[in-house]
Amino acid sequence: MSADPRAVLTRPVPGPDVTVAYGDLPDQVADLRRPVGAGGPRQLVVVVHGGFWRAEYDRTHTGPLAVGLAGLGYPVAQVEYRRTGQPGGGWPGTLTDVRDAVAALPGLAVAALPDRVAPGPPLLVGHSAGGQLALHVAAVAPATVAGVLALAPVADLVEAYRRDLDGGAVAALLGGGPTEVPDRYALADPSTTVPLRTPTVVVHGARDEQVPIALSRTFVSKASAAGACAALVELPDCEHFGVIDPTSPAWPQVTRALRSLQQDQ
Repeated sequence: MSADPRAVLTRPVPGPDVTVAYGDLPDQVADLRRPVGAGGPRQLVVVVHGGFWRAEYDRTHTGPLAVGLAGLGYPVAQVEYRRTGQPGGGWPGTLTDVRDAVAALPGLAVAALPDRVAPGPPLLVGHSAGGQLALHVAAVAPATVAGVLALAPVADLVEAYRRDLDGGAVAALLGGGPTEVPDRYALADPSTTVPLRTPTVVVHGARDEQVPIALSRTFVSKASAAGACAALVELPDCEHFGVIDPTSPAWPQVTRALRSLQQDQ
C-alpha cells in the first residue's frame, strides 16, 4: 500500500467494459465491469462513490475498488450522479439520481452483460457520502436493495452538520441546517430513517479523520435498537481511504463483510 492513503483516489486502472445510462443527463450513468474468471451470472454490486457529494469528486476515484471487486468475481457498476456545485445537484437531485440508478441498474446490467449478471436487487457498496446515499436508498426503497456495505459512511447527518464535516458539506447537500430544513434531514439522514428491511454491514476505521467513527457507532446503535439487521466492523488501525483500497490491510475485512451479504453464496 502507498504511504499516502489518498493515492488510491488517482491510481490508474483499466477502463470499464461498458457505460450505461439510467437517465438523460450526462451524470446519470454507470460504468460496468465484467467479473474476472469463469462462472455463471452473479448478483450485481453497485458502488456509490463518496466525496462529500461535491462536484469535484466523481466515480473515477472508485476505480481501484471496482477493479478489486471484479477480481473477486463480482459484476460491478460504478454509479455517477449529480453533485453539489452542478445544475440539479444537492437537494433533491443527488438523492433521486442514486435511487433511480439503483432501481434501473440490475436490468441495464443484465442487458449489457447477460452471461454474468443475475436478475434481482443488487448489493450496494457505498463509501463516505456514498455510504449515506446507499443507506438512504435502502431506507426509502428497500425492495430495490439486497444488502448494504457502508464503508466509513456519513451515517448521521445532524452530527456531521454539527461537526461541519468538509466545511459545510451537509448544508450544501440539503440546503441548510437541521433547524432550517428539518423535513430534508428527516428523509435523508440514515440515523433517522434506519433501513429496517435491508441487511447492513458498516466497516469503519478508528483512525478516520474525514468521517469520525462515532457517526457509524451512533447509526448502528440506533439501527440495532430499532430491530434492523445491522453490524459494525471497527478497524483499529485504518483511516478513511483504506476501506476502498484493495492493497490495504483492511481489504480482507471489507471483502469478508461483502460476502456475508451475498445471496448467491
